[in-house]
Formats: sequence, C-alpha cells, structure tokens
Amino acid sequence: MKVRSDVLRVYQSIHIWTGIIAGIVLFIGFYAGSLTMFKGAIDAWSMPPSVTLPQVSSDRLDELVSQALAQDGKAKNGFSLHLNDEHQSPMTWYQQGSERELSMSNQLWHASLDEQGQLVTQLSTPSELAELIDQLHRTAGIAGEVGHDQAGVYVLGVAAFLYFLALVSGVIFLLPTLTKSFFALRKDKGESRFWLDAHNLVGITSLPFHIVISLTVIVFAFHDQLYDGLKQVVYGEKPLFAQPAPDRTPYTLADLPQITTVLAKVQELAPEYQVHEMTFMNLDNPRATLRLGLYNPNGFMRGPVTDYLYLHPYSLKVSNSTIDQSDKGIWGRTVAVFFGLHFGSYGGDLGRWVYFFLGLSGAFLFYSGNLLWLEKRRKKQATEQTRACRLMASATVGICLGSVAALAVSMLLGKWLYAHVSNINHIYLWLYYLVFTVLVAYAFWRGAARAALLILPLCALVTFAMPITSVIGLLVPSLGLWAPHSAATLGVDLVALGFSCVFYYGYRLTRQRVFNGPQDSVWAIPSAAPVAALTQQTS
Repeated sequence: MKVRSDVLRVYQSIHIWTGIIAGIVLFIGFYAGSLTMFKGAIDAWSMPPSVTLPQVSSDRLDELVSQALAQDGKAKNGFSLHLNDEHQSPMTWYQQGSERELSMSNQLWHASLDEQGQLVTQLSTPSELAELIDQLHRTAGIAGEVGHDQAGVYVLGVAAFLYFLALVSGVIFLLPTLTKSFFALRKDKGESRFWLDAHNLVGITSLPFHIVISLTVIVFAFHDQLYDGLKQVVYGEKPLFAQPAPDRTPYTLADLPQITTVLAKVQELAPEYQVHEMTFMNLDNPRATLRLGLYNPNGFMRGPVTDYLYLHPYSLKVSNSTIDQSDKGIWGRTVAVFFGLHFGSYGGDLGRWVYFFLGLSGAFLFYSGNLLWLEKRRKKQATEQTRACRLMASATVGICLGSVAALAVSMLLGKWLYAHVSNINHIYLWLYYLVFTVLVAYAFWRGAARAALLILPLCALVTFAMPITSVIGLLVPSLGLWAPHSAATLGVDLVALGFSCVFYYGYRLTRQRVFNGPQDSVWAIPSAAPVAALTQQTS
C-alpha cells in the first residue's frame, strides 16, 4: 500500500508522542490488570487456609442461615452465601464496614456448621491484596478523588484516549511495510531492529484487544459525562436507569424464603447458570435486595466473574438482571458488551489466561515503545544525550519497573508478616508506596541504567522467593507461613516462578546492553566501557 511520506511522518509523530505521554501510566494499569484476571486465586494465596471455614452442602444452608441470624444481630442487616467456592467460607457478613467500600479495617464474620450441625463462627480482617491490585489497575496508584471517583481513574481515561490515537496512527504508519515485515524478527540487523520488530508484531497481533481496552477505559472513566450527554440528547425527561418502586410491605426475617426455594427460582429463570454467590442486602428497610452472582463458563458475562440477577429477597420478584439485555435498548446492550469485553468474563479459564497474557503484552508495548524512542533519539544526536532524554529514561525504568518490584515486595512480605500484625492491609499499602517511591527516586538519582541493574534482579529475587516461601510454609508451619492449599494458590506460586525467570532474563539482556552497548546511550553507565575492557583483558 502506497502512502505519501509526509503523511507517514505525521502519523509517526502522533504515534510516538501519544505513546510516550500515556505509556508509563498505562504500563501500571495493564500489568496490574493482567493479575486481576485471577483475583480469587490471589486472595486465597494471601490468606492462610485456617481463615476459611469448610463448605456445607446446599441443603444445609437454611440451617446455617437460621442459626447465624439467631446468634448475631449484624447478620440481620445483610449477609452473603458462597456456593461451590473452596476459597470462601459458606456464609459471611460484616461486623465493621461493607462490601461497597474499600476499607483497610473491615471486619468479616465467617460461619459454617460442624459435623454435629452446630454453628461455627470466626472473625477476621480480610486481606484486601487482590482488591488493592485492582485499584492499582484502575488508578495506576494515583491518590486523591475528583467528585465521587478517584483521580487516577480520570488520568487513565485521558491516557486511554491518547493510547487509542497511538494505536490508530501506529497501524497507518505500518501499513506500507506491513506485509513485508509482519512476522519478521530481524536480529541480524541489530538489537534495535529486533526489538522494533517485536514491538510491532505484538502490537498488530493483539490490536483488537488493545482497541477494546482503550475504548472501554474511556467509557468507564467518563461514564458520568456520557450518561449526562445521553440524558440531554436521547432520553430527555425519561430516567436513564429506571428504578423500581420500593416494596413497602412490612416483611420480617421470618418471611425470608428458604435458600432451596431461591435456588429453584434461579434455575427457572436462568437454567444454564450456576449460583456462585448470594448477597442479601438492606434486609431491615424497604430497599431490601438479593443479588445473585451467576456463573456460566460458556456465556458472555457482564461482571468480572459472573452475571448478576437482582431479586426482592422476600417476594423473589426480579428487579434487574445482566443476563438478558434484549429489553434494555441499544444503549443497555452496548454497555453490557463493553463490560464483558473489558473484564474478559467469557471463554472460561482459557479466556482468562488469554487476557492475562494480552495484558502483559500491553505492558511490554508501553515499556519497549519508550526504550525504542530513546534509542532512536540517541542515533539522531551527535552529542551526548539531552537532559530530557535522560529524565524520560529514568522515569520509564523507575516508574514501570518500580511498580512491578513494589507490588512483588508487598505480596512477599505480606505473607511473611501476616501472622505477626493485626492488620495486614496497611502493610500492603505502606510497602508498595515506600518501595515504589525509593526505586523511582533512585532511578532519577543514579540514572536509568544503574536503576535497571538494581530493579530487575530485585524483581527476579522477590518473585522467586514467593514459591520458596510456600515451600518453607509446608516444611516449617510454626513460622506462621502456609503452603499452597489448592490448585489456584499453587498456580500463583508457579506464575511467580515464571515471572522470576523472565525478570532474570531481562536483567541479563540489560546488563549486556549496559556494558557492551554504545556508550553515548542513556542506557549506558559512563564507567561501563573501562570495566568491560578490563574484564576482557583479564579473561
């Protein structure tokens, strides 16, 4: 395909500068987002198995609910039942806090039945590690609030818009050479060409995914503004989201239907779904609601894990549903599709693994894109690197790799400290921001090359220590550690081991680049050439 050279230069400039501006923030969002595909496994890995009480069969849930409501007044406000989930106690309710807010100090009651059918309860401060990773994915760790949402959400929304421009301009820029160089990885033409080919290959092959993510992030970030616009242009005085009138019938807890009756109702409404969770809310006021999380491994679900069905907890009348969007109009169906495509909640476990690797590919695109730009700038400049290039290199290494290292350190030390602190969630926060701040400061102080040679082996060592910690927990449980107690928690350790190998390989490549690459590059240490020469002489 023939495109004028001046047009190509314009699109190349758009691609480079939009990518540079948005890339560092989006790296954090994509890396953390890939981990959120397995939030349940990370939650289970971060807590000892003793926190979770044993499951009970569905025909004993009524007995469990009855005893719990009789014993604790807090459960009368609302509670959750977890079905077919080995990582959750069969019944939970909040002693302090609620599921609608992320709090470091929530207190959660767990309940089950023993072999004699007697109620067993346990109070814990639940680990919010997986939720904190999700917050990192949504906000890139940027603190503060704008209106009723977090500031980081809006920052990522703007970055996603720039990211979409970078995707479109990148495709146009590559069109003339796409058929010739699509699968070419030309290492014989130098490392820069090889990494540019790899960057282009990953970008083009995962293009549909990245377009979906960029558009959905924009929608999520600016949904209030979009809804306001729809109200003005489309709906007018008609409410955008119709709310059913509250049922003011004076119900009491004695009017709650049996759990088996609820399950039968769900089977009638959605026979292809399995009930994953039942959450009873506001049982003591007219806004009483029963939210059911329904899972279909072959379905296209709106939530991160499940679809949702909302019933009145006493009458079992349907108030809302994400299962069938056919009666919600074009906008309702569009929103459902946006949610499902962003969360990757389709295709079962295979779909989640695909999204996991696609998320990592996005992080690779942003990191490699910045490195390629800096390398190209080096070749264009006859003199030493400008201060702006050195700062961009330091920011790329410090913020991108620093966030990875900080998250890994938080996960590892959180497991070691869990049994020795009253609230592990504060430890997660302090560790992440402390390590992240120190590594970013070090990158700006010592430069990108020295920072990379410190952070990459740190990432490799810490992620390698995660499965080692689980082995120690198996051999010496008196330390307060614990071994993997399910396939999912074992999977977290195995993935950490894989990350360790990748980080070590990255360290080897970086070290080679620092000591044997061009000395006028921002990725070189000024004293590296003499050291390399001395090493060669000694050998």
